[in-house]
Amino acid sequence: MFHTDRFFYFGHQEAAGGSSLHTIKHTLVRVSVSPLDKMVSSVLIVNLTQDWVDSLQRWHLDFFFIPTTVVTLATLLANPVLVTCIFLSRALRQETRYLLVANTLTADMLFLILNLAMLICNTVRIHIPWLVCELITAVTVTTCCSAILTVTLMVVDTYAAVRWPLRYHDILPPARTHCILVGVWVLAALYPFTLMIMMEVERGNTNEKVAVCLVLISLGFIQLKHMIGIYIYFFVAAVICALLIFYCYIRLYMVTRTQGIWQSRYSRARVTLLAHGVLLLLYFTPCFVFALELFLFHRKDISQDIRVWINTINMCVFMLLPRVFAPYLYGLRYREISVTLMQLLHQHRRLNSQITVS
Repeated sequence: MFHTDRFFYFGHQEAAGGSSLHTIKHTLVRVSVSPLDKMVSSVLIVNLTQDWVDSLQRWHLDFFFIPTTVVTLATLLANPVLVTCIFLSRALRQETRYLLVANTLTADMLFLILNLAMLICNTVRIHIPWLVCELITAVTVTTCCSAILTVTLMVVDTYAAVRWPLRYHDILPPARTHCILVGVWVLAALYPFTLMIMMEVERGNTNEKVAVCLVLISLGFIQLKHMIGIYIYFFVAAVICALLIFYCYIRLYMVTRTQGIWQSRYSRARVTLLAHGVLLLLYFTPCFVFALELFLFHRKDISQDIRVWINTINMCVFMLLPRVFAPYLYGLRYREISVTLMQLLHQHRRLNSQITVS
């Protein structure tokens, strides 16, 4: 029978018939992907998710469900209102910066919905098919990457508006912005879904269900076979975004430093720069923490409880912070959005008054 060579992680386990294979610690060994290997892989996934549930119960980390739910619902109330304001106003949806804001808020809403759905399933101990968990992971990574790419483009857009004010609308008309946003989603979805398809093709038809569905566990097992590809993908994306952001901010300061807008301590330029910086920090910090989680995922000298704690805090706190502040730092700070929102509220009240009178 023909078997393709693949990487498989054994950790501390000892293979059956210990005379042929010895205990392997902290290393990757090359074995054949046979039906037996697929069965062992399925058992490892099920056992790991069950151990994860035991750690959650031992430390009562399910209580993170309460603040996560409250914060998520509050954000899901604000984001749709702002997105609706942008798309109902012809003037706003013709502006590149507002389209970028709408795309960021939309990606955040999808992320929050998926994150809350996974949290609910994990809390009530619903066993999810592994294929469904992988699909949720791919969509979650896509929404997160799309939000980060869009936030990066917002910095580039600000630089273009300041650097070429007269040609700005010719450089970024609405039609071109729409194409850019489609490209952002395609780019964000390409690698996660490619990995998911490759893993399903390699694993074949497996019907195992897992006790807990987490992006870390899904990517952790994918990383066993595609470690270099995952690190290159996230590293290159992070470097490109960081270089673009730093370049644009440095150039913005150099272009505007002689215009006097930085003289006042509380000038709009300083406040805008501070808001952008805080939000960028909030978006990028959870990604670096997640990279640390992926690294610790394969370290057997790290306690399982430590991994569970880090992942829970990252998913229930750090990942939510930028999505909580985004509607206020990016949305309501724009005067045009605030004015449009007040107009819509005024029209709604007037319509209700007319219905009540009639």
